[in-house]
Amino acid sequence: MLQLSEIWIYPVKSLAGISLQKAKVTERGLENDRRWLLVDENGHFLTQRQYPQLALFQTAIDAANLTITHRKNNSETLKISLTPTNYHKKVSVKVWDDTIDDAIEVSNEANEWFSKALEMSVRLVYMPENSRREVDKNYAISGDEITSFSDAYPFLVIGQSSLDDLNNRLKERVKMNRFRPNLVFKGGEAYEEENWYEVQIGKATFWGVKPCSRCIMTTIDQESGEKTGKDPLLTLSTYRKAGKRVLFGQNLLVTVLESIQIGDAINVISTKKLPQFEIEVS
Repeated sequence: MLQLSEIWIYPVKSLAGISLQKAKVTERGLENDRRWLLVDENGHFLTQRQYPQLALFQTAIDAANLTITHRKNNSETLKISLTPTNYHKKVSVKVWDDTIDDAIEVSNEANEWFSKALEMSVRLVYMPENSRREVDKNYAISGDEITSFSDAYPFLVIGQSSLDDLNNRLKERVKMNRFRPNLVFKGGEAYEEENWYEVQIGKATFWGVKPCSRCIMTTIDQESGEKTGKDPLLTLSTYRKAGKRVLFGQNLLVTVLESIQIGDAINVISTKKLPQFEIEVS
């Protein structure tokens, strides 16, 4: 039996995530997931790939506010209203090759708070409801699916068995937060999520569209905000490499919007062929 065991959102892209017991599923991702984004003076997005210290910003959320603290300076707290009508001005920002022209700058206060903490000039922006950032049409189901400020897709799922198998190959075990999934499940075989096609989680229906390509961000310890070496990416590359990509986890799109919660049963309705991996070097 497959069962949903963890739910995570990352309200501000590349900052620390929040563990939830239940979540509302929306077409662009879990509610409040990656709806905020830090950008530089040129409007280009910031991630832990270049700024691993972003992991040190802790996030919390309630019905009215998003609260952000810094693990090494807990005395200073930033509180942001979840009501975008209180926000600042419209700006254009870049996430990879996508330009989002209708992002909204949150406030001068937020810009100054993050700029001081990071010792560089940055701005905090928000993706409003009317924003339509489409996913790659080569992997779309209906052709008009959207996502938030995520790298490319609205949901990422990883099986606990997959992490367990990886950790059995590593000299030092890593936590699931290295891979920043939205959904974690228990039961089943390692890496089986990568061949899911149509899958039901609780009453919500998802489609597996593309195994997730991993990068150096997996080498950053999410508690210390420091790069730890070449693993787990190096070890993954010895047995989970398809072409030039190292794969771990499955990107999902959604067709039936329903809330989900920890303990929901997972029903794999259909599967597809797994990617061809290079033979592990002994």
